[in-house]
Amino acid sequence: MSFSSEVKRELAQHISKARHCQLAELAAIISHEARLLVRDGKTRLCFMSDNEITQKKYFTLLNKTTTINTNGLELSQEEAKEVLTTVKMWKETVGVPNLTMDVVDGLLLQQTCCKRAFVRGAFLASGSISDPNKGYHFEIVCITPEQAKQLQEVMMSFDVDAKVVERKKHYVVYLKEGAQIVDMLNVMGAHVALMNLENVRILKEMRNSVNRKVNCETANISKTVNAAVRQVEDIQFIMDTKGLSSLPENLQEIAQVRLEHPDMPLKDLGTLLMPPIGKSGVNHRLRKISEIAEKLRV
Repeated sequence: MSFSSEVKRELAQHISKARHCQLAELAAIISHEARLLVRDGKTRLCFMSDNEITQKKYFTLLNKTTTINTNGLELSQEEAKEVLTTVKMWKETVGVPNLTMDVVDGLLLQQTCCKRAFVRGAFLASGSISDPNKGYHFEIVCITPEQAKQLQEVMMSFDVDAKVVERKKHYVVYLKEGAQIVDMLNVMGAHVALMNLENVRILKEMRNSVNRKVNCETANISKTVNAAVRQVEDIQFIMDTKGLSSLPENLQEIAQVRLEHPDMPLKDLGTLLMPPIGKSGVNHRLRKISEIAEKLRV
């Protein structure tokens, strides 16, 4: 089972106790996956998703919030009117019906708990999340720009930077940062998935930290080796041209020690001198030798 399916299975088992939250979640599912179709001259509400997890949650919420008890993907005209009226998508003004299905009535989203349920329903209906071992990506596909804008605003109310992009005539609300995806899993109530994702994030960060340290140490070693090679080359050049005896006594001493220990760190080289000197002192003397060598090369 994919990570996305695991998240949806966990969310499907999360049933809000409050009816207002159940309505917000049901409204989100209907807005993403239900369509009004005319069959045999009658209007029917058809649930389009073939995902069994989403279907089960849809039927559960129908049973809890309406008088309808069915496992059928099509509701009759009378049942459709009851459901859509319940989730405030069907309204009548002076006998004239007004139907809005792509966005959810703001009255259902006034409380924070209802907003959580709304995002949960939208994700169950048309969301997906990538395997955190491969990358971080959370998205919910919307039908209209208005639907995407509403979802984006609700998600952003939980302090995440949700973005919207148009893709193949649809509008996708998405998150790319691991920390924000963790926050959204928490918002929806997918706490098991949250812990699994956090474990992956921790392991990734540990690996990245180790790799950075190894790369840093490798770079430092390479820098030290290259410096030692240049120092030996400068000393040998002076030997071949004017001879080490042309150098001051303190420089002769460090030159001889460097030739005898070409791989030794500067700090250790200093302990071989009489009297011993620190790393900065060794570095200063070797830099003087390099300057002398450069003048001789000119």
